[in-house]
Amino acid sequence: MTDQNVDRGEIQAASSQFLSGLFKGKAQSDDGIAGGKSSLTWAVHISVAFLVALWLFPTVGLFVSSFRTADQISASGWWNSLFPTEQIIQLRTGGADAATQLDGVFVVEGNLLTDGEGPGTEATISAFGVSSRAIGAFQAGETAPAGDGEELTLMADGSYRYTSVEEPGRRGQRVFVTATTPPEFTLDNYRTILFSGQGQDNMAKAFFNTLTVTIPATIIPILIAAFAAYALAWMDFPGRALLIAMVVGLLVVPLQLALIPLLKLHLGIGIGKGYLGVWLAHTGFGMPLAIYLLRNYMVGLPKDIIENARVDGATDFQIFVKIILPLSFPALAAFAIFQFLWTWNDLLVAKVFLIDSTGSTTVMTNQIVELLGTRGGNWEILATAAFVSMAVPLAVFFAMQRYLVRGLLAGSVK
Repeated sequence: MTDQNVDRGEIQAASSQFLSGLFKGKAQSDDGIAGGKSSLTWAVHISVAFLVALWLFPTVGLFVSSFRTADQISASGWWNSLFPTEQIIQLRTGGADAATQLDGVFVVEGNLLTDGEGPGTEATISAFGVSSRAIGAFQAGETAPAGDGEELTLMADGSYRYTSVEEPGRRGQRVFVTATTPPEFTLDNYRTILFSGQGQDNMAKAFFNTLTVTIPATIIPILIAAFAAYALAWMDFPGRALLIAMVVGLLVVPLQLALIPLLKLHLGIGIGKGYLGVWLAHTGFGMPLAIYLLRNYMVGLPKDIIENARVDGATDFQIFVKIILPLSFPALAAFAIFQFLWTWNDLLVAKVFLIDSTGSTTVMTNQIVELLGTRGGNWEILATAAFVSMAVPLAVFFAMQRYLVRGLLAGSVK
């Protein structure tokens, strides 16, 4: 009896030790089973933060650069926009009109920082030169020989005294100035972008033209594709599988392949080049993806809901309007985001279907090209133009981004 009790006690102690070890091992291995918290969560967080920063930095750079002058953009990066920058500026002294004769010597006095195209009184000159080969040969406050019998004395605040035994030229003496300028932000770039040109040539008109193109070109494909997707998902008719295969095949057709035939068709039926033509073009190019995306989503909807509605006497149109459309909103929103971005940023289709000599239908992408000119002379407004152009798509994306992933993953899992 005693031995039996001892054996039983040993067995209970061994069982307790085994269960304790089992639970301890389970607690230690929770991060390796489904539902447990992974020990690599920090790596995921760092990766997500890195990707967000990678995509955010260019946007912030465009936004900051859009408020900077051309000189500051060329002198330093946007990350140095809050700090003083050193830049080399080519300026000129006053010419013959500003010269006065004193004891047989022509004297020109003024201030390089405030006269003409100077950067302003807030800048400080550290060095200067009168030749492009020695742009920093002299320090501020020194006197530099500018030629035969010519001298230039330039101070740090920009004040100068130029003397010459001969009458100065009409344009004055060229001076290369190394100046430190404080941070400067301006709205001139936005004024150029939004209010440049006359009448229909300014960016504000192009902005509304782009909205006129984009909104109908986004709504029309969704309306048509939603009906087609419902039919391909829930209605039985001959040739349905063949139509689905054709829709998938149209996804790989290059956009450029259909531009010229479609333009000839528009001209042949009398549509010509205008808003109607570009709406139909964007509708045709966006239809395959819209049908494919919506059809995959609608197939994954619960079949019992639709069958119960048919038993209750609902028609296909009533099922589509009252059941399918509300449940398919994530997929509709996902496609709307893509279609809006494509049509808003489009230049090729607009160039083909919206050519107008009067400029009444010019969109923003084409207007930006016109503002930059054939030689890119106004390159400093490029950042401003890009940020103005992307502001509306960003607002649309952030307003509807919660539906994007849900709509794109439609039909991928059951």
